[in-house]
Amino acid sequence: MTAWAQLLHFYQPPTQTHEILRKATEESYRPVIGVLREHPEAKIAVNMNAVLTEMLADHGLGDVVTGLRELAERGQVEFVGSGRYHPILPLVPEPERRRAIAENAQVNARLFGPAYRPRGFFPPEMCYSPEILPSIAGLGHEWLMISGVACTAEWPTNVVHRVPLDGQAMPVLFRDDSRSNRISFRETNPHAFIDDLARVGAGEEAYVVTAMDAETYGHHVKGWEREFLAATYEGLKHQRGRHERHTTRVHMVQPSEIVKLFPAGEVIEPYPSSWSTTRDDVAAHNPYPLWRAPGNRLHDLQWEYVGHCEELLAVAGRYAESDEARKFATMAGDRFQPALHSCQFWWASARPMWDVTMVHRGLLILSEVALYASRAIRLGSASGRVKKEALWRLAAANEARREIEALLFLDGTP
Repeated sequence: MTAWAQLLHFYQPPTQTHEILRKATEESYRPVIGVLREHPEAKIAVNMNAVLTEMLADHGLGDVVTGLRELAERGQVEFVGSGRYHPILPLVPEPERRRAIAENAQVNARLFGPAYRPRGFFPPEMCYSPEILPSIAGLGHEWLMISGVACTAEWPTNVVHRVPLDGQAMPVLFRDDSRSNRISFRETNPHAFIDDLARVGAGEEAYVVTAMDAETYGHHVKGWEREFLAATYEGLKHQRGRHERHTTRVHMVQPSEIVKLFPAGEVIEPYPSSWSTTRDDVAAHNPYPLWRAPGNRLHDLQWEYVGHCEELLAVAGRYAESDEARKFATMAGDRFQPALHSCQFWWASARPMWDVTMVHRGLLILSEVALYASRAIRLGSASGRVKKEALWRLAAANEARREIEALLFLDGTP
C-alpha cells in the first residue's frame, strides 16, 4: 500500500498586478478549493506565502483564505510554513531569513486563525542549504520538505531520512521530482498515476511525496483541476469500492503523517539545490540556477545591489537616534523584506523566461531601501567619516543600478 502526500504551493510576488491575482484566483485558487470541498476524503498540504494571503484579503479575494481555513478546520488541509515574501533563503542574510519565517507565521496566523498550525516547512522554490536549518527549527518547525535532487542517500520510500541539526536531526521529506513534474507538465493521467503509485512499494508499505505550484491547476494548465485532480480523487474513491476486503492500494495522507508513520532513515547531508536544479547543475556547483547563476551578469549585479542595500540599512539602524532618522530607517527596513522576493531574480535568469518589467519592479523596491536608508544616515548621529563612507556605498549602489538598467533596456537578455 502506498501513502501519497501532496503539497500545493500558493504564491504571487508583492509586485503582482490585481489583474493577474484575480485571474489566478478565478482560474486556479477557487476551482481547487471547490474540488477539495467536493471530495471530503481528500488530504493536501498547503503552503501559502503570507504575501499572497495578505494580497487576497486586501484585493477583495478573501474567500480563498476563508475556504482554505475551513478545509483545514475539517482536517483536509495541513498548512506548512515558509518565508513571508518568498525569498531564496540560502541567499539572504540570516537576520532577514529569520524575520521572513517569523513574519510568515505571524501574518498567516492572523488571517487563517487557529487553523494555521504548521509543523512542516517548505523553503521557497525548495532552495536548500544547511545554513537555513537553524532558522527553520528555531521558529518551531519539526520537518522540512525539499527537492528529490538534493537526496544523497538511497531514495526513501519506506523510511524518512533526517538532516543533522545542532547535535540532533530533523526529518526531511524529499519531493518525488519525476512524478511531480509529470503532473505539472501534463505527462500523466489519473489512471496511470494511481497505478504507478500503487507499484511503488511492490506490495509493501511505502510513500510518495509530490509538490507543485497550486497555479498548475487551471491557471498554468487549463482545466487540469478537473481533468487530473478531481479525477484522481474519484479514482482513489472508486478504488476503495473495488477492494472492500482489503486496505486500498493508494491512500492520501498529510506530510506530517508520513513523518509519524514511517521509521527514521539515515542522517544525511542533502545537496544545496532547488526544485528547478538539475543533476548537471549540482555537478557544476550551480545550486540555484534560476536565482544566482554563475556567468549571469544580471544576477551578479542584482545581488551586488542587495548587498549595498543591506550595508546601508545596517548603518542606518546603528545611528538612527532622532525621530526623523528612525522614521526613514524603519521605512527602509520595511521595504527590505519585499525587496528580497525571488521573482525578480527568476525573471532575470533567461532560462528560458525573461521579463524586463518584473525584474525592474524588484529593482524599484530595492531602490527605495537605498533611498530611505541613506536619508536615515544623513539625519542620524553617525560621524562625518561614517556618513562619507555611506555616500561611497550609495554611489556604488547607484552604479550597479545603472548597469542593471542598461542590461534591461539597452542590451537585451543576459
